[in-house]
Amino acid sequence: MTLLAFGINHTTAPLAIRERVAFAPEILTDTLVQARESLGAQELAILSTCNRTEVYVDSKTDLPQLLDWLVRSTRISSEDLENCYYALREDDAVRHMMKVAGGLDSLILGEPQILGQMKSAYQMASQAGTVGVKLHSAFQHVFTVAKQVRSQTGIGENPVSVAYTAVSLAQQIFSDLKRDTALLIGAGETIELVARHLSEQGIHRMIVANRTLDRALQLASRFDAEAVLLADIPQCLHRADIVISSTASQLPLLGKGAVESALKKRRHKPMFMLDIAVPRDIEPEVGELADVYLYTVDDLQAVIDKNRKSREAAATRALDIIEVGVEDFRRQLRISDAADTIKAYRQKADILRAQELERALRMLDKGEAPAEVLAQLARSLTNKLLHAPTTALRDASASGRGDIVRLAHHLFALTEDDIDKSEPR
Repeated sequence: MTLLAFGINHTTAPLAIRERVAFAPEILTDTLVQARESLGAQELAILSTCNRTEVYVDSKTDLPQLLDWLVRSTRISSEDLENCYYALREDDAVRHMMKVAGGLDSLILGEPQILGQMKSAYQMASQAGTVGVKLHSAFQHVFTVAKQVRSQTGIGENPVSVAYTAVSLAQQIFSDLKRDTALLIGAGETIELVARHLSEQGIHRMIVANRTLDRALQLASRFDAEAVLLADIPQCLHRADIVISSTASQLPLLGKGAVESALKKRRHKPMFMLDIAVPRDIEPEVGELADVYLYTVDDLQAVIDKNRKSREAAATRALDIIEVGVEDFRRQLRISDAADTIKAYRQKADILRAQELERALRMLDKGEAPAEVLAQLARSLTNKLLHAPTTALRDASASGRGDIVRLAHHLFALTEDDIDKSEPR
């Protein structure tokens, strides 16, 4: 099997380059079919995410041919592509796929989404008819190893992104987010990620507050949330169990007095508040209130640093699992390489068996003694099965090929005692 893993990712190319090589899901099926025909590939799959585009090919496709196809099929130039791609073959390709699926090659070490994205890439290629036996085997082995990495190292257990850590902290205080309301202040990338994580955890209700209502509405519409202006925060603050703020404001947006008023309306039901902004959006004095759990970006960073070290330790263990996986896959390929030979030899033996059986039945029909027929069947079948290998062994020995003779000892499970017994006394 000739396996090539070709691509660009967040470590080799900036977003401005990556977005020009991305394949939208709605065109991926046609792209796979067109690519296989254009490259003359036997099997092909494409993984395309915001952080990477990779092509997995089981063929003898020349690298220049693949580069040319990518330039013709995307908006990237050959000059830009030349400086940012990687091309890995055989063991290195399989090892890379395992690292990707296990989250070891992600922007955020150990992030879990990539395994699902790789499974989707495999499914899309399967539906497009561009995955055959060999690439199927590679993907299944990759998925098995990725599962081992997840279950045996815990690489994805401790959050290392600001947004995910924020939601994890909220869950420590409110174990069931399905009954809680979150007020998200700001509408930038971090708040959007927080909203996504909260939505995935089944948050009951979200309120998005922003300086401009249009931007708040845009974000709120994606998560079935409510949109308000920053000026409206005092009127809705008492409804929030969770407050997460990340704006570019140069002055605090929430003071102690406003939070005290909200707590009175809540009858002092606890509030979790996380201020990710720099400068801060929430006055430090808010943290003095008995029913408020206030965290800042520095508190969050300490958790992230600790968790990152934990993931790095897990990654070291994961690499050991991957190396075992690569060796297992290599062994599987070697077994697969012998499969065709074994199948052909068995078919040849079956043909000989059928011929000798037919001959024996004819002899029985003529009335010959069954014992003699069986003896003749055994002798004839044995001689015909052994004729080709014994002839080859004699020729090998005559040519001084002792290695072939020794290999025959192994293939036929001959011990030294067997050989000694066969020699004339």
